[in-house]
Amino acid sequence: MASSTTARYDGLADWYDAKYVAGAEPHQPGLLELLGPGSGPCLDIGCGTGRNFETIRASGRNVVGVDFSADQLRLARSRTDGPLMVADAATLPFADESFDTAMVMWISTDVDDFAQVVREATRVLRPDGVLVVYGVHPCFNGPHVVWNEDGSRLIHPSYRRPGWHEESPYWGDGIRRHVGMHHLMLADYLNAFLTTGLTLERFEEPDTRGVPHSLAARARRST
Repeated sequence: MASSTTARYDGLADWYDAKYVAGAEPHQPGLLELLGPGSGPCLDIGCGTGRNFETIRASGRNVVGVDFSADQLRLARSRTDGPLMVADAATLPFADESFDTAMVMWISTDVDDFAQVVREATRVLRPDGVLVVYGVHPCFNGPHVVWNEDGSRLIHPSYRRPGWHEESPYWGDGIRRHVGMHHLMLADYLNAFLTTGLTLERFEEPDTRGVPHSLAARARRST
């Protein structure tokens, strides 16, 4: 997903799905618990190839997916018969208060303005609606991080260089080597929620590794 005119993930869907989605665990750590039980349509913003559709259904909800990459949605179609559409996360094609639940999945690193994405997700929520944001941990996952074989991380001062990084000497042959990364410092990530009117209910570092690579939040649109 991106807010530029070019979908960075186009042409990578088959490779991406084989590397990160096919054969993966049915539910990403903690996501089902963050969603909690519910019903009705759940907007999956940055749905990619449909990695989290099974989790949405397991929570009792129905899938509505958007992504900036038509190539990613081509594979997502095999995982749902629900509505899918190409859309920019910063300008969602839905009316105000359209959904009881929305998820922003793994795209803080792929958009130019993460705070705008959170505002848009909030806009399309009904009062008391739930928003789950799940993605890269700004401190321990990024162009400033070296992943050591023993599970430790080495953090470089380039942490304080927010914005787009087209390359990093510490990246292997993962997705970042192919598409680059928009790095947010932790304060900027957290401040993105403060301009929305959301009531924050919890933050989680969901994975079980000694040093977390993901950060998630559950919030509710105020009535």
